[in-house]
Amino acid sequence: MPKMKSKSSATKRFTLTGTGKIKRRRKGLRHILEKRSPKSKRTAGKTDYVAKADERRIRKLL
Repeated sequence: MPKMKSKSSATKRFTLTGTGKIKRRRKGLRHILEKRSPKSKRTAGKTDYVAKADERRIRKLL
């Protein structure tokens, strides 16, 4: 049986780290930034990791 293809949308959004965690971008840094506090914009810019509960599902897409 051939290898499963990975979902293109998932490969664009998630990356695997060396330790096996799945990295993702945070939401809310596209538009309507004027009314948001600098702290919320700063935290939105940082990368985050996928929750343990969702990890298995996303690993299947990758």
